[in-house]
Amino acid sequence: MVVVMEERATEEQIERVVAQLVTMGYDVHRSTGATRTVIGAVGGARMGDPRLVELLEGVQEVVRITEPFKLASRTFKQDDTVFLCGDVRIGGDEVIVMAGPCSAESEQQVQATAAAVKRAGAKVLRGGAFKPRSSPYSFQGLGEEGLRLLRAAADQHGLPLVTEVMDASQIEVVVQYADVLQVGARNMQNFTLLRELGKTRKPILLKRGISATIEEWLLSSEYVLAGGNMHVILCERGIRTFESYTRNTLDISAIPVVKKLSHLPVFVDPSHGTGRRDKVAPMARAAVAAGADGLLIEVHCDPDHALSDGAQSMFPSQFERLMAELRIIAPAIGRSICVEPVARRGWGR
Repeated sequence: MVVVMEERATEEQIERVVAQLVTMGYDVHRSTGATRTVIGAVGGARMGDPRLVELLEGVQEVVRITEPFKLASRTFKQDDTVFLCGDVRIGGDEVIVMAGPCSAESEQQVQATAAAVKRAGAKVLRGGAFKPRSSPYSFQGLGEEGLRLLRAAADQHGLPLVTEVMDASQIEVVVQYADVLQVGARNMQNFTLLRELGKTRKPILLKRGISATIEEWLLSSEYVLAGGNMHVILCERGIRTFESYTRNTLDISAIPVVKKLSHLPVFVDPSHGTGRRDKVAPMARAAVAAGADGLLIEVHCDPDHALSDGAQSMFPSQFERLMAELRIIAPAIGRSICVEPVARRGWGR
């Protein structure tokens, strides 16, 4: 349930409500909005009548959350979630573009690609060090050496870094290098991993599973939120359908659906969503027009010789053109996008 406090509720009254909920066996999550405090209570009451909370001083109303995803729902938090990743404001009016290579292959490749995406206006560098591949014989990534290369390039060009963590055992090393931890589609329902990520305070980018419903996707985010990490980004990356011309079917309709159900920011990955670089730009444009808060795009300085996902990686020149197109689309729907690279202003990891 959600306890909505009165606008002038005192801190003492809020603490009394929290204490009462804890006594009744609830896990309590507090959200302070522009005018009032909302307290989310998750779990079953072990003792006492929940209606007693309504009688406490400072309480305006108690609302039952009917959705199975409690903390991710609009009932718990009506305002969009907005948070900072370094200097980058996630979930605000600006559409944030995260771009870079599918995987780190060499220092030259990572540096060249990072320079290109920064020059075009990307706000976050993306890149993989641990690569989940369908075949055990495919390139699996450089591991920690790849993380070092990505971190060095991110620092060199003043960009935060998003990279994938595949297993709970990798969290300790990945958090030393990354600013945002990505959970790939294969791990969307790896609940052990999600629980551990809920204990971190790094933003989590959670990709939708290839056969996952929107409700299952939001329930996966609930595992991270329930652990106390409220900085979750949902990322639509295409679902598996009967269509075989594209790698996946990018579900653009998921954007407005999720935006109505949840307060969490929604990003779109048109690279994995289509698997073809000639389809990335039109789907990226469509995603921004549909209300996406950001994009995750694969760019490679030499995609024809990439060790992974070269066919869906854009050339730097293609990415630069796409960014120019997005600067025309975003204002039409009341959004903005980076006009030029922003000088680094001293963000910390």
